[in-house]
Formats: sequence, C-alpha cells, structure tokens
Amino acid sequence: MTGLFKRARGGGAQLTLDPVEASILRNLMVQMLELIGPGPGGDTPEDPLAALFAEGPTKAPEDPALARLFPDAYAEGPDAAEHAAEFRRYTENDLRARKREDALALVRAIDAAEEDRRGNVRLTLDDEGCRRALGALNDLRLTLGTRLEVSEDDDELYSLPDEDERKPLVMAYLWLGGLQETLVETMM
Repeated sequence: MTGLFKRARGGGAQLTLDPVEASILRNLMVQMLELIGPGPGGDTPEDPLAALFAEGPTKAPEDPALARLFPDAYAEGPDAAEHAAEFRRYTENDLRARKREDALALVRAIDAAEEDRRGNVRLTLDDEGCRRALGALNDLRLTLGTRLEVSEDDDELYSLPDEDERKPLVMAYLWLGGLQETLVETMM
C-alpha cells in the first residue's frame, strides 16, 4: 500500500509512493518553496555576520497563504501592531529560512528515494528528516487550506462534485492530512 508512513528499520520513517504521488508531493513542495521565496540574499551565500544582523520585514505578507505561514505574533492590545512589527523584523527571516530548509529537505529526500521492483518510490527518513518532513507537510497543508478557505466545520470539502475546480486541491489537502497523521504516529 502506498501513501502512509511506517516505522523504518533502525528508526525514522519510511513512505512508499507511486510515481504519480511522488511527483505531486514534490511539485507541491516546489510550489511552496516558490511562494516562500529565496532568502534575504537570494541564492547567493551571505556574509554570516551580516546575516546575523539582517532585519526582516515589519509588515505582514499580503498574500493570505503567506500571512498564515508567517502570522503576527501579537493580535491584541494597544501596541499590538508595533510589537508585531518589531517581532517580525527580528524573526521572520529565520522562520522563512527554516520553512525553506524543511521543504527543500523533503524535495531532496524524494529525489534521492529508491524505486522498488514495482516502480514505487520508497522514501526513508531519519529522525531529523521526519521532523523536517512534518514541518514541510504542515506548512504545505496550511497553504492549501488557506487557498481553499478551509474552516473547522467545512464538511462541504468531503462532498465536492468531480466538476468542482477545487477538487484536486481538496484531495491533495486531505491526502497531506493523512501523511501528517501517519508520520506523527510513526514518530511517537
């Protein structure tokens, strides 16, 4: 059976995907990487000391999906906007970098995965790879959920007609939830 994480021998987790599933997961991760964007210096290496003192943005992203991935830290109070801007200025670059690294680690794991005799892709993650994959899957699911405007009591998602243009993204959203759930169970 493909699409569920299982405990790997020696620790970590293993996921077997058919080639289409692997392609979809990789493609969605790459799209999320594009959404998050490059680091402060683009793809060129920065001076580590300059990176340490680099200041990030002070305004929340306008894109709702990015705003969900990088929410304001302070929501209430008379100085909430000022405090949120200050907090974002010193934390968002690192948070973006971590989200990029997690997604890129999962893309690399998919690229390095072995094919079994049936042509399925077998992904094996160590404990660090599991942690990174869980973060990337969570970020991707938050992004899709925001794009789909998912709410807690949104039972409509489970009964969309096949003609609905949201159906493929809903299927991916639900599948990612299953991946997350089985990865968490495997890590426990």
